[in-house]
Amino acid sequence: MQKANINLIKDLKKQKRQNSYLLFLDNIKIIKDSLQKGVKPLYIFAESDKAYLFEDYSNILYIVERKVIEQLSDSKTPQGVVCIAEYLPHIVGKPKTNYLIIDGLQDPGNVGSLIRTACACGFEYVYLVDSVKVTNSKLIRSSVGTIFNIKVMELSRNDFIKLAKQWKLDLLKADMHGVNIFDFSAKDIVGVVVGNEGQGVSKEISSICETSVSIPMKNNVESLNASVSGSIIMYEISKNNFNQ
Repeated sequence: MQKANINLIKDLKKQKRQNSYLLFLDNIKIIKDSLQKGVKPLYIFAESDKAYLFEDYSNILYIVERKVIEQLSDSKTPQGVVCIAEYLPHIVGKPKTNYLIIDGLQDPGNVGSLIRTACACGFEYVYLVDSVKVTNSKLIRSSVGTIFNIKVMELSRNDFIKLAKQWKLDLLKADMHGVNIFDFSAKDIVGVVVGNEGQGVSKEISSICETSVSIPMKNNVESLNASVSGSIIMYEISKNNFNQ
């Protein structure tokens, strides 16, 4: 165990703003889960009463005061530990299971919730297309660490469209004029496209979607939150897999 000097803390605060491939994890369960999944920790900062939880990492463990945790954490109520880890992005590859495409969605809470549902539904590939960074701490918290269980890949819209055509991907999106999702049956591997809260799926990606599905609603409700609608569609598509 070590003591952190002021220059180290200043440097990490700077990297937090500039280095998109550093994870700043501040939830104890997520930290432990990520370490079990092979995430490489660089520093672990802990208040004295939490240090025992990470005694196996004594060579990178720093005992710090509460104010240091608050400086490095984005949480309003940090748990007394912050782990800074290196994130190794997945190489973009062709999906082998059902998959999720998140198109231009910038809200980290919604994106994290969608990734969590994708993981729960067996969608093992997630493509973040011009969306919030996977290393965003709020995204990680809302995903409850499931980003470490599946392949989450970041790429531009143009690159995704090129690959979708090359791979001949079968894509479907939610649309109020689409087929009722509860009457839809996916014949093979399919990709669910979820778009931006305000504008929906982009015109570019809409143009390559094979199918549109709708979610029936009552009381003149026209649309649902992006993470809610995406989750309903993913569960409906994968419902038969839960009995296997």
